[in-house]
Amino acid sequence: MKEINLLPENLLIMPSVELVRSWYVQSFMDLVEFEDHSGKTREVLERFCKTLINVRNRHSNVVETMAQGVMELRDCDTVDNTTENSLQYFLDRFYMSRIGIRMLINQHTLMFGKDLPGHIRHIGAIDPTCKIGLVVADAYENAQFLCDQYYVDSPVLELVSHNGVSGAAGRTPIESAYVPSHLYYILFELFKNSMRAVMEYHADSDNYPCIKVSIVLGNEDLSIKISDQGGGISRNQSHLLFNYLYSTAPRPDSTDMGGSAPLAGYGYGLPISRLYARYFQGDLQLYSTEGYGTDAIIYLKALSSEANEVLPVFNKASTKFYRQTTQTSDWTNSSSVFGNNGRNSNMLGHMGLLIKPSPRIAQPSVTGARAV
Repeated sequence: MKEINLLPENLLIMPSVELVRSWYVQSFMDLVEFEDHSGKTREVLERFCKTLINVRNRHSNVVETMAQGVMELRDCDTVDNTTENSLQYFLDRFYMSRIGIRMLINQHTLMFGKDLPGHIRHIGAIDPTCKIGLVVADAYENAQFLCDQYYVDSPVLELVSHNGVSGAAGRTPIESAYVPSHLYYILFELFKNSMRAVMEYHADSDNYPCIKVSIVLGNEDLSIKISDQGGGISRNQSHLLFNYLYSTAPRPDSTDMGGSAPLAGYGYGLPISRLYARYFQGDLQLYSTEGYGTDAIIYLKALSSEANEVLPVFNKASTKFYRQTTQTSDWTNSSSVFGNNGRNSNMLGHMGLLIKPSPRIAQPSVTGARAV
């Protein structure tokens, strides 16, 4: 948590940010007690598992609470470009670390604690033969549940699969070793966005165009493309899609951290979904055609041996980033691709600088892909 101290002081004093910091301090104090335990007795292991579960529960609302802290800052102070870039950089690293920590906690409690895995074939949180189509269907059905509640209708899903691996062309279903809960989170967020866009763009129509999903397995990549006809977004706004707190939906109620927001919330869905994709060397990219719709493509590693986790490293290079000032544009149009000073999050993401949670739905899961 040393890195958080590099953020602007006016953000650190926000009540929600102070609350998040207190959670991390308490969790560190809880875990450091086990540093000197050399004997791996059953009693110590059980107490350690119980402590991990308490830590996980304590941090269950970290994303929403940190988002509320940034909202508190914006409500009482002006956020300049330098602060905006620092926040984007920090939140990418902060939430990626959180994904890694929760992955370790879930894996340990599922393997050595009393937590039960989502399916008998799972190794902790990992499904060695994760059926991608089932996770897609599961995420769609639960997003459809929300959409039907809010709009009294929903777009139909059209799903196709193609196995392009040499010697296995055409074989379905497509399987891969992956963490179902991570993939579910990404898909659920994308389906919510697509459904909301379709329903609002075609509000005057009785026939809503379907949402098309293509699952394609290649020799190196496993790609999932979600295509909608929700009107798309202009290029002038496309660089904002992966910015934290950017959302076209109304702001959620800050007093309802565990409540239900229809199909949108804090604007964290896309940036955190991209982090989940990048955690195992994958990616999430959006291609929008204004006036028609958007294609979202999830890239995963086809070979589990290449899917190594990606985590931030705190060093002098990361420290220097928070001290950078906004550079003066050296192009005639400062909002262009060349002159935006790195405001395009896609460009920064490829340079390695960058990378909402939604309410859980009490619906049965056929894939065991819930607890992230």
